[in-house]
Amino acid sequence: MRIIAGGRRGKKLKSPAGMTIRPTSDRTREAVFNILGREISDRTVLDLFAGTGALGIEALSRGAAAAVFVDGSHQAIRIIHSNLEICGLYDAAKVCRLELPRRIGALKAFNPTYDLVFMDPPYDKGLVSPTLNRLSEHGLLANRSRIVIEHSESESAAPEDPGFVTDSIRKYGKCLVTIMTYML
Repeated sequence: MRIIAGGRRGKKLKSPAGMTIRPTSDRTREAVFNILGREISDRTVLDLFAGTGALGIEALSRGAAAAVFVDGSHQAIRIIHSNLEICGLYDAAKVCRLELPRRIGALKAFNPTYDLVFMDPPYDKGLVSPTLNRLSEHGLLANRSRIVIEHSESESAAPEDPGFVTDSIRKYGKCLVTIMTYML
């Protein structure tokens, strides 16, 4: 795994052995960032179920103002810290170990709202919709926030809140990437 573009282009990221953390492939990450284009610049990013932190770190490399990385795994938190160190991005990042989606309201302490959210939860655990709903309930999304969700084909990314508008759904290998805009 490596950073694809921006100021940290080419930096190699650490990833764990085995399947406890499933990092987003370089190909999928590149496709997502090509879709987002210039929308990343100066954004406040929230990387949920962050794993290696590759999505948030890629956003920082491409000009995002700040990023908060959240995962419930001690192993993931260690890897995220390592990858931020490798890329020299500690000043623009905060790392938080939280049980998601239950404790999502605690993220208000880092930033009142987020402009760009990446979600890559464990597949087929029913975490996508509840996490989206909790983001909305806690007022963590700015108007016109973009949400990028990587999920399995069998899991729906349809939240209850009508403020979420699906912009596109794309298939990459065995996963789907759903991109939404949140309208207040």
